[in-house]
Amino acid sequence: MNNHLQAHLIGGGIGSLAAAAFMLRDGNVPGANIRIYEASPLLGGSLDGAGTPDQGYSLRGGRMLTFDNYECTWDLFKSIPSLTNENKTVFDETVDFNELHKSHSQARLVDRRRAKVPVTSMGFSMHDRAQLLKLSLADEDTLGADTISDWLDPSFFETEFWYMWATTFAFQPWHSAVEFKRYLHRFMLEFSRIETLAGVRRTVYNQYDSLVLPLQEWLQKQGVQFILDCKVTDIGHATVDGKFVVTGFDCLRAGNSEHVDVAAGDLVFFQNGSMTDASSLGSMTTAPVKLDKTDSHGWTLWEKLAAAQPGFGNPAAFNSSIAESYWESFTVTQQDSAFFDKMQQFSGNEAGTGGLVTFKDSNWFMSIVLAHQPHFAGQPEGVKVFWGYALSPDRIGNFVAKPMSDCTGEEILRELCGHLRFDLDAVETANCIPCRMPYITSMFMPRLHSDRPLPVPKESKNLAFISQFVEIADDVVFTVEYSVRAAQMAVYELLDIKREVPPIKQHDHALSTQFEALFKALK
Repeated sequence: MNNHLQAHLIGGGIGSLAAAAFMLRDGNVPGANIRIYEASPLLGGSLDGAGTPDQGYSLRGGRMLTFDNYECTWDLFKSIPSLTNENKTVFDETVDFNELHKSHSQARLVDRRRAKVPVTSMGFSMHDRAQLLKLSLADEDTLGADTISDWLDPSFFETEFWYMWATTFAFQPWHSAVEFKRYLHRFMLEFSRIETLAGVRRTVYNQYDSLVLPLQEWLQKQGVQFILDCKVTDIGHATVDGKFVVTGFDCLRAGNSEHVDVAAGDLVFFQNGSMTDASSLGSMTTAPVKLDKTDSHGWTLWEKLAAAQPGFGNPAAFNSSIAESYWESFTVTQQDSAFFDKMQQFSGNEAGTGGLVTFKDSNWFMSIVLAHQPHFAGQPEGVKVFWGYALSPDRIGNFVAKPMSDCTGEEILRELCGHLRFDLDAVETANCIPCRMPYITSMFMPRLHSDRPLPVPKESKNLAFISQFVEIADDVVFTVEYSVRAAQMAVYELLDIKREVPPIKQHDHALSTQFEALFKALK
């Protein structure tokens, strides 16, 4: 038992929650010895979900899941009891839900004529195929800090494959070629079914209700302490035997300055960086305020650490160009089913079976997804909620003559109905809440291997990093899995746990998977 070890987790996102769970389950650390410090009043980080049926619900985003990957995530949630199904785990209830609601998109791409684009062919030329193969086989040292467009010609970005892959995973041509290559390998199974999204799995509700809350409640029952509205502002450290050792940290709590000592032998886990930092919400009548890192100071602590210790990464590689890392999402709450009824008639999919519908000719590069209802725990019958996002919010709309970033919720609905040729009475009862996220794809920015620290840097004695901004060989950022895997790796290394971290399933090494991907690429 690690009865005397104290663990301090800075940041209350899924990485810290997972780390606490692994310490409890596999490290025998008493819950009372684990403290999570979170600057906001809620845990969950980027896996959020909030609101009411009257005021409108809001989600910054929703991450896709699969059962073929996400090895560490499911290893964790096989241990976490469901909040709603007695004698079942979160994993069990997710499997059962997806058996009932299978993804099979019938309207993955929609063009300017409101026609459903045929997507059995990926639209590649032989030149596109040759370039894509060359990129997928290049090693990461060769790719370096190159962008995707450094390796692929402009014609590639007009293929059906790109429209679908880019909007499923939120890639842009100027993003990292390394990250794009990793996705091609990690999700090679999805390459062969990208047009139907048949491999995508969803949680019963949004991921805050379905993943964060059950995990939070289980941790709370084990005695884990949640210290909310507490912003850590500085980390004190010393060098001991050539290693970086955290000795304490300062924080602001309820407006008061506090200092927390970290004793010898204690551990600190830090969530460095945030893809939802400086997010802002709008309303039906207002556009989201344009914030940056100076408004939230969410990157400051990592910047301080990186300046003190070169092995702790380079935050500037990720947070220096909002124009390359931001997009905007929106959540729509309706008091009737008018829009859902029209979408089912148009797409051929019931809500929860279609996944993303992308308007490929949209200037905003806009997509929407209608999840199974209810999408929020406690959502009343008759209330409907759907989510959408746009990868190019800085461009003038097709039906609204302004950039999406300057639009109100009402104007976003007008643009959406324009693409679908729906009368506005389809959204007459709708409340659309836009959300601007300046760093949402910052982890995709071109970067060098040294720009991300290891979960436990070789220079560190008692400090670990758990976030989307650490280096994990072969795995892909912008997934729940990446944060959970980083947490599991960090906990197991610092506590010297002998249990193996679940290895990444290398589907891309299977001949059958390679053949299916080749067959799809040649169609």
